[in-house]
Amino acid sequence: MLKGKKILIGITGSIAAYKTITLVRLLIKAGAEVKVVMTPAAREFASPVVLSTLSKNTVIHDLVEGDAWSNHVMLGRWADVMLIAPLSCNTLAKMANGLCDNVLLAVYLSATCPVVIAPAMDEDMWHHPSTKRNLVQLVKDGNHLIEVGKGELASGLFGDGRMAEPEEIGQYLIENFFRTDELKGQKAMVTAGPTYEAIDPVRFIGNHSSGKMGFAIAEELYLRGADVTLITGPTSQQTNYKGITIKPVVSADDMYNAAVAAFDGAAIAVMSAAVADYKPVLASQEKIKKKQDEWSIELVKNKDILHQLGQQKKKGQFLLGFALETNNEKENALSKLKAKNADGIVLNSLNDKDAGFGVDTNTVTIFHQSGEEMKVALKSKKEVATDIVSFIIKHLHV
Repeated sequence: MLKGKKILIGITGSIAAYKTITLVRLLIKAGAEVKVVMTPAAREFASPVVLSTLSKNTVIHDLVEGDAWSNHVMLGRWADVMLIAPLSCNTLAKMANGLCDNVLLAVYLSATCPVVIAPAMDEDMWHHPSTKRNLVQLVKDGNHLIEVGKGELASGLFGDGRMAEPEEIGQYLIENFFRTDELKGQKAMVTAGPTYEAIDPVRFIGNHSSGKMGFAIAEELYLRGADVTLITGPTSQQTNYKGITIKPVVSADDMYNAAVAAFDGAAIAVMSAAVADYKPVLASQEKIKKKQDEWSIELVKNKDILHQLGQQKKKGQFLLGFALETNNEKENALSKLKAKNADGIVLNSLNDKDAGFGVDTNTVTIFHQSGEEMKVALKSKKEVATDIVSFIIKHLHV
């Protein structure tokens, strides 16, 4: 999402400038073009040589350097977004009052692109009424604020005032400025993770699904512009984007109810959760004690979520299922595609090395009801998600 994007970073005099060095590296690695402008005080906290080397662009820190004039006007027009990180209390006050006594402020006042500010200061300074007043003014002026975090500060105190971490800032930029509009206005629903079917308050029937594939698909749909609802079973996975609506569930019945309710308004539904096929007929309300040498549990089928959605599906909705197979993979996947009235099915084989539950990579084959078949070679689950979403977009509303 950042490939080819032009990001102008302003650095002010704060110890948090060390984080910006990492941020520049992350942005460059993601394919962005980065230029850096600094206040004179910032040079005491971050080396222009290091930043120039990482950004592959000359770092600007004076309005006039030697015989050359720094064209602050063109810098502010060059960028897709300007990020000031860290933003010190001093520069914050100057920006709020329109002062212009260094090159960073000249660039800020000339910028025609969106401006994002990531403050960093000690807790008492952050909570001071004048700081709050200045922040209100900057937001009123149209600047975008990345809230500070709580943690250990340079003073040795623990509290509010830490600049957001580089990864958080990168995600904020993507989420707020660099999503595409391929699926803008479309609602998408994704299921992910396992379900837990209670035996008693302690034990359950479950599986090894981590939810990584479903989360990756939900994020990719969101980055393509969709309004995404992610229904997830118990998992340690977390989404990077605040705009994704998370609906946590536990059992197959919980997921069934949530999916049926969300499907009606969705243009896209991706059923990647590993839903338990069976559940105990009765779940004990108390822990079952270990008294017998043998113990049997009577199981009953869970409701089939994909089948139900296939029956509900209306014209214009795209329903994608998943099939995890160990034998007769293609035959079973195609049979499932037809029986569930899905538009497509993603085949996972447990026979493929480095694919399936728990790992960060995957290889899949996607089948479309038209007969189209697309093989996705082994790659990261994020990259596989990109291919799956591209497949959906290709066939959506066709």
